[in-house]
Amino acid sequence: MGKKEVSMPSKYDPNEVEQGRYDYWVNGKFFEAKDDESKDPFTVVIPPPNVTGKLHLGHAWDTTLQDIITRYKRMQGYDVLWLPGMDHAGIATQAKVEAKLKEEGKNRYDLGREKFIEQVWDWKEEYASFIRKQWEKLGLGLDYSKERFTLDDGLSDAVREVFVTLYEKDLIYRGQYIINWDPDTQTALSDIEVIYKEVQGAFYHMKYPLKDGSGHIEIATTRPETMLGDTAVAVHPDDERYQHLIGKKVILPITEREIEIVADDYVDMEFGSGAVKITPAHDPNDFEIGNRHDLERILIMNEDGSMNENAMKYQGMDRFECRKQLVKDLQEEGVLFKIEEHHHSVGHSERSGAVVEPYLSTQWFVKMGPLAKAAIDLQNTDDKVNFVPDRFEKTYLNWMENIRDWCISRQLWWGHRIPAWYHKETGEIYVGKEAPEDTENWEQDEDVLDTWFSSALWPFSTLGWPDENNQDLNRYFPTDALVTGYDIIFFWVSRMIFQSKQFMNRRPFKDVLIHGLVRDAEGRKMSKSLGNGVDPMDVVEKYGADSLRYFLATGSSPGQDLRFHWEKIEATWNFANKIWNASRFVLMNLDDMKYEEVDLSGEKSVADQWILTRLNETIQQVTRHIDKYDFGEAGRHLYNFIWDEFCDWYIEMAKLPLYGDDEQAKHTTKSILVYVLDQTMRMLHPFMPFITEEIWQHLPHDGESITVAEWPEVNPGFTNQKASSEMKLLVDIIRSIRNIRAEVNTPMSKEIQMLIKANDTNIQEGLQKNRHYLERFCNPSELTIDTAIDVPEKAMSAVVTGAEVYLPLEGLINIEEEIERLQKEWNKWNSEVERVEKKLANEKFVQNAPADIVEQEREKGKDYEDKREKVEQRLKDLQS
Repeated sequence: MGKKEVSMPSKYDPNEVEQGRYDYWVNGKFFEAKDDESKDPFTVVIPPPNVTGKLHLGHAWDTTLQDIITRYKRMQGYDVLWLPGMDHAGIATQAKVEAKLKEEGKNRYDLGREKFIEQVWDWKEEYASFIRKQWEKLGLGLDYSKERFTLDDGLSDAVREVFVTLYEKDLIYRGQYIINWDPDTQTALSDIEVIYKEVQGAFYHMKYPLKDGSGHIEIATTRPETMLGDTAVAVHPDDERYQHLIGKKVILPITEREIEIVADDYVDMEFGSGAVKITPAHDPNDFEIGNRHDLERILIMNEDGSMNENAMKYQGMDRFECRKQLVKDLQEEGVLFKIEEHHHSVGHSERSGAVVEPYLSTQWFVKMGPLAKAAIDLQNTDDKVNFVPDRFEKTYLNWMENIRDWCISRQLWWGHRIPAWYHKETGEIYVGKEAPEDTENWEQDEDVLDTWFSSALWPFSTLGWPDENNQDLNRYFPTDALVTGYDIIFFWVSRMIFQSKQFMNRRPFKDVLIHGLVRDAEGRKMSKSLGNGVDPMDVVEKYGADSLRYFLATGSSPGQDLRFHWEKIEATWNFANKIWNASRFVLMNLDDMKYEEVDLSGEKSVADQWILTRLNETIQQVTRHIDKYDFGEAGRHLYNFIWDEFCDWYIEMAKLPLYGDDEQAKHTTKSILVYVLDQTMRMLHPFMPFITEEIWQHLPHDGESITVAEWPEVNPGFTNQKASSEMKLLVDIIRSIRNIRAEVNTPMSKEIQMLIKANDTNIQEGLQKNRHYLERFCNPSELTIDTAIDVPEKAMSAVVTGAEVYLPLEGLINIEEEIERLQKEWNKWNSEVERVEKKLANEKFVQNAPADIVEQEREKGKDYEDKREKVEQRLKDLQS
């Protein structure tokens, strides 16, 4: 494939074009980092996809943007490392494997930890293979020689090193706290793994009787079952209604326990009755109040969400069953006197969808205060992370400034097991990279670390850290760009920054490019429940990877969401087809031209000089926009240059010398066609790698693959603004003639008289010199170009920059027939105007119809009036 290929098929078939091309790239090692000291390194680490399933459109978008960046930099001469890898995704992967076992009538406990882990590794291998096939289909230029997995040996070493170091610095601790508990997967969740949804619930209003029989105190709760764990009632110390009750006891209904009324500033006097029940084991705020007042913590639930022995007669019931029964019992006792409907926000597990239970548990935590401060301070240095768009830096800083300690332990088997051991007799805790020597007397912690703990180290653990002498680490860290969605700034981006600052004393990446989410055509998030998801492989199958990639890269501006439209994919396929057909035309006219025969030094036509000038301008714009990560704008400049200027104008004008007798002009034209097509394919390559490689392999060149061809640079000798202005005027004149012909239904095949009045002699000379283009593309019976002309009495005209164009009507149309046709057209638009005016004069319609419908009618009315006015003017011109 490195040699020039002979012929291109007549039809563009993306499946044929893309078949086998990726193997050629991988086998040719074009994507491998070369560790070439003569080149500057450029590093990107892939956001590792979870081995839970196949990739979705969001992944395709994310990786396409990275591929554009790395292909571009490779062509610019950098030693590029784009490091691939995958994430073990603890909860998500374990849940998938457990679901599979459930179908077989088994669970993980039947297998035991070791056998279960073996099954998960089998799952990982199967899905990693799917993911690699999808990477291949998308054409991603990954260096597979450096692929990593978050549970491989090297990354496991890094995780243990980080855990032990943070523990020794008192930045990791073990403690009892209220954590987010998922009763379905029976594991702790960090705050950002909880999704809040508005649900229809209720406020349950209750009366707790005072022990001394003097009355009662009113409280309200949305979770009545937790009252079984109440250990106090709290009021605000300044609340005059309750000051006489502070220190008194109430009898907790059902349980008959005595609990105290305490005073605490946390209580909001204005909300509800101003008195709140305190359940320290089941509410994070109550936990803090409990600490301040030395209250007992009574846990009333098991880890699976069922009630435990402290729930007394409700023991064994599911928490929501308990709620129903307890409400009934409290109503019978006269304690619960009102149930008020209430819409409120309830936390759900991001993974299982279960309602999250605030739950007292002993867990491992990262102390975030010092780590967050260092990461925030980093943003005030030259080593700061640059957010693109920069508005996301505020999102990041706001999160870091308000961060809570991070719960990092998970009650799972799949993941990095916590490197902590407990002495069987003394209860002493040992934390270390290796197990204690006297293993018989020590038991390792059963839990594993939060998935994000290992992926937070990804930019440096993948490059060989903690081996600080590692060649890859010293050469390729810090990385240059990270591409990710705004939805994981908190989950991942922030954690990579503070861990990198802590362990490498550097930023993990120079730039972080933030993109949005892929939504459906109506702007809805893609989800299984809506059934509106699109498999990227289906798009590739139908339209090819290049069409999908170009759409993803250019379909939105930086940081914005992207709406998926099949019509836009089809439009991109049409673009690829246009490129294919134009390239075939060029190749068919080269007559086996060799690379060394390409010669741009000959005399050039105005069209030649113009296309080279526009090529320079396009190189400049595309390069500038890719440098800013604005791929939509880069793509727009490329699209306009390829479709409008190269295909629609230059190729058409090139046919004159190609089909003429001047051999020198013919050779120069061929050389320019080859050169412009070559340079254009290079610019388009990062966006559409397959079709550009295919076309480039047919062109005369001295390279092996377009992946390692040099990125185009502006050649100042090719810029000619005078020629560019002359060509612009020719194009404007030709377009205006075509528009007039279309307006009066005169086909291009019919010769017409043309008069062009130039604004000055320079313009006149330019037009005279290039009149052969006007004769070829306008088909005049007679062409007059002058600075002063006799304007015909009845003529169609157009004003362009630098000249006026006149076409005498007699040569264009039968005037009587045209007047008759225009009269009919005027009647049509007039009746439309009257219809809309009548509709808008109807008060009922204006008041009752949706505002957008009314606005649409107004817009239609303006459009019809504009059309009627234009036809009216034409009639006046003809009848004068």
